[in-house]
Amino acid sequence: MSSEQNKTIVRRYFAEVVNKVDRAAAAELVAPDLVFASPYTPEPVRDRESFLGMLGAVHAALPDFDLVDHDLVAEGDLVASRWTVHGTHRGQLGPFAPTGKRLEISGLSIYRVRDGQIVEGWVQDDTMQLLAANAAA
Repeated sequence: MSSEQNKTIVRRYFAEVVNKVDRAAAAELVAPDLVFASPYTPEPVRDRESFLGMLGAVHAALPDFDLVDHDLVAEGDLVASRWTVHGTHRGQLGPFAPTGKRLEISGLSIYRVRDGQIVEGWVQDDTMQLLAANAAA
């Protein structure tokens, strides 16, 4: 697939899977054996169902979760993104107790796309935002 096609897949992934936790879209866009690493998983998630469970927990913690993609850059099978997540911290998010505060967390991610599906994902974000919100709570 071309870099532009891979960027389209990642855009749909953000809109339908990450923002809406749409299981049908996930079946189409996320490989069953996905490997996904983020600051909110102690070790990489190694399948689509575990990933959807983790994403569901994030949405439970931030019920008004909304990821806004600012930039996508692609080369070969890799797509990099710069994004911001907005949400109100209403539930447990990893080690972070709910604060009730509106959060804005910026981050970067890289995805590997193969045969029209995301097979690997690596996320890094500004976890200091959560630490600061928890300290002030």
